[in-house]
This record gives sequence, structure tokens and C-alpha cells, in this order.
Amino acid sequence: MNSKRILVTGASRGIGLELVKLLSEKGHRVVAVSRNTRNLMAANDSYPSLIPLQAEITSKEGLFKIQEWIKNQWGSLDVLIHNAGTLLFKPFKETTEADFIAVYKVNVFAVAELTRVLDPYFSSGAHVVTISSMGGIQGSMKFPGLAAYSSSKGAVITLMELLAEEYKERKVSFNSLALGAVQTEMLAEAFPDYKAPVTAIEMAEYIADFSLGGHKVFNGKVLPVSNSTP
Repeated sequence: MNSKRILVTGASRGIGLELVKLLSEKGHRVVAVSRNTRNLMAANDSYPSLIPLQAEITSKEGLFKIQEWIKNQWGSLDVLIHNAGTLLFKPFKETTEADFIAVYKVNVFAVAELTRVLDPYFSSGAHVVTISSMGGIQGSMKFPGLAAYSSSKGAVITLMELLAEEYKERKVSFNSLALGAVQTEMLAEAFPDYKAPVTAIEMAEYIADFSLGGHKVFNGKVLPVSNSTP
């Protein structure tokens, strides 16, 4: 197997944590980025190719730290998975401009900035995957209270489509996965009474496989990944 150099954001819990462990199990070298690396440090003994990196992706300092690590330690990157995200559940009339900015800062602006600072290190054939949501798909069922979240997920889908066009001559692919409901801590915090039909591990398995091979047949695409309405 050809070992890949992979960076995953939002790796401290939920899908992100399961994803970095799974990719490490498959023999890939994985930089797991999170603001809190406690769970990642605990997993490091069992997954030696998993490298925890504490960084805030919404800050210039955090982005520089990630960029310098890739530059000095690897020099190139094969897979970038934008998994970090934040969810705001609040009625629209109560959602302020500051609320929108806070959500977009993580779900859109950090995705764009991290991609930009890692641009020099993408290998030929690299794959950039952004974890979006069914809520960002035009025409899908929408839910009250998710105006900031779902609109940000729609924005990042369009961003990936545009970057696929800009980078195609360099043979760097960009795709989005629009996930349905997955049983994670973030979902439970926002909707404590809802039980999703898919576990974090199950979704991590799909994302891992797609990140490693999906770019062979897809570029500039968004794939709905849901077996339920949400």
C-alpha cells in the first residue's frame, strides 16, 4: 500500500477522531489538528502514525503553525480533509451578524485560508475534501434554527467547485461530502432528543475511503451522504 500524508482538522472528537484513528490503522501518516489534543494524545500510543497538532484554524498563528509543520516535517501533502465545523441552533430573528460571522469563520473562512496556506505543498494528485451537510444542498429539506450553519455549508460546497476549476491543471482535486445526520457529540449538544441512524465510526469509514480514492472519478462535486431525510 502507498502510504499517504494526510491532514485532518476537527480531529479531537466525533467523526474526526474516528477518522484519524482509522486512517492511521490503514498505515497512513496523519496530522490530526484540533484546538484540544487531549483525546488525540491518549490515542497516540495505540496509533503511532497519528500526529496530534494543537492549532486554532481560525487564527493566523494557528494557520502559520500548521503550514510550518507541513513545510518542515513533510514538505508535501496528499490529502487534506476539512472536517472542523461549528453548529449554531438559534431562530433566525435572534441570530446576529456576530453569530453569522462566528459560524462562517470556522465553516468557510478557515477552510479557504487553510487551503491557501497549504497550497505550495499539495502533491500532484492531491485530494482536498470538505465535510459539508445535507442542509447546504439546494432543494434539500431545511430545518428552522440552522440559517447560519446550513448557509455556511452551502457556501463551502460552492467554494470547492470553484477551487476544482482553478487547480485542475495542477491535478489537485476538490470535493465535498454533504453528510446527513450522524450521531456525534455536536449533534447531541444541538438536538439532545434526536438519534441519528449513522454512527461516527460508520461515517468515518466512508469518508476515509472517499478521501483516498474518490478523486479518481470525482472533481468539483458534492456527494450527498445520507440514508435519512436530515
